[in-house]
Amino acid sequence: MNVEPIPAPESIDLIALAPVIVLSFFAMMVLVVDLFGGRNKTVLVFISLVGLLMTAISAFAKNPIPAYSFNDSYIVDHLSLFFICIFTISSALAILLSVEYNEREGIRPGEYYALILFCTVGMILLASSTDMIMIFLGIEIVSISLYVLTGIRRDNHRSNEAALKYFLLGAFATGFLLYGMTLVYGSTGHTNLFKIAEFVQNPEAQSNPLLLMGLVLLIIGFGFKVASVPFHMWAPDVYQGAPTPITAFMAVGPKAAAFAAFFRVFAETFPEMAPSWEILLSTIAVLSMFFGNLGAIMQTNIKRMLAFSSISHAGYILIAVIAKNSLGGSSLLFYMLAYAFTIFGLFGIIIILGRKGEENLEIENYSGLAYRHPILALSMTVFLLSLGGLPPFAGFIAKFYIFSAAIQEGLVTLVIIAVLNSAISFYYYLKVVVFMYMKEPEAEFKISLTPLTLFVVFIGVTVTISLGIFPGSIIALASH
Repeated sequence: MNVEPIPAPESIDLIALAPVIVLSFFAMMVLVVDLFGGRNKTVLVFISLVGLLMTAISAFAKNPIPAYSFNDSYIVDHLSLFFICIFTISSALAILLSVEYNEREGIRPGEYYALILFCTVGMILLASSTDMIMIFLGIEIVSISLYVLTGIRRDNHRSNEAALKYFLLGAFATGFLLYGMTLVYGSTGHTNLFKIAEFVQNPEAQSNPLLLMGLVLLIIGFGFKVASVPFHMWAPDVYQGAPTPITAFMAVGPKAAAFAAFFRVFAETFPEMAPSWEILLSTIAVLSMFFGNLGAIMQTNIKRMLAFSSISHAGYILIAVIAKNSLGGSSLLFYMLAYAFTIFGLFGIIIILGRKGEENLEIENYSGLAYRHPILALSMTVFLLSLGGLPPFAGFIAKFYIFSAAIQEGLVTLVIIAVLNSAISFYYYLKVVVFMYMKEPEAEFKISLTPLTLFVVFIGVTVTISLGIFPGSIIALASH
């Protein structure tokens, strides 16, 4: 009996995988030091930040690009490198915000920092995956880390409720995503995105009902991860219940990673099938913008307001995916970078003004802030106006490039709706500004001007203004 020999596996390019390997090593080091090092908080922070820095440096070790590893299931290209920079910056800012916050709330830092690093590993896998199995692994690593981080304040009922809701709905959404992947595999015979892209160039394959159903299920799965309507129901409760630095982190890093995978799967793998999914994604984008903005108007808690705001921003970012052109890709990168610094700076101020037990988070608590702490009020105004898309801040430039990408593809109606929603968003952003500048203080502000949190706010303000005035260099990098 003749048995064909099993082909030897291709060599694994460890240099291409360096960011994943390096960050995983440092995450495990944090756990070991926390176990045997007497819970030295300063050392844990130092190891975490050094790990993120080494990860960012190691990402550029592979040259030339694009480079592949794991049988072309992992790619090092311009898109993944830019996203890795966004991930490491987001994680570093989240850790800096967490140092003084954890002391105030009594959160054990060891597993907290380790989970942030492991979550970042999953984000890197998501942005660098060119195989649906690898995408699924990345999503699971990110999701499990966030479930635990959301409920890490075990003595807080709101945090426990948020973690449970996030876990149950997340598991349900993952089921949709996995089922969609199986249908795509069953229709094409491949899980590799490059091979799927070659397969669907055949017009007959594009009309396969199983493949179309697979794409719908993939949209549901990714839609949950980016908190787009109608898959957004978890976001307000989770944003409110999670520790504030983790709320900022999940609003930026995991969302950016999900959009990276979203872009690779739809804009790069299924562009020929755009007529099949473009209308559905456009509908989701419009609903996300309207529901997000209208929901934010009705909120009195600032974290819930920003949760609905992030839903509307998911709608704006989806336009970049729908545009599916080179400008759409570069505008997606710029938007997520600008959004990262704005959100972390804004949540830094929320942490400074907050109190133990996640108190002082109602919008009315910001009454008269400009009289007592004018610099903080001015910084918060910059962040809010940037989120609304007012020049000369980074948010305006980010929206401008996304809308330009959409207009290039003839999506004029979608852009008009997006501009209208940007105008609506100013209502609730300016409501906070009105409270800060035009209301009398209700009580004495008892705040702790912690240096690390103030540093994050300063960086946020600086970058938000700089990217708005001098966006050219970053746009040039994003366009390569």
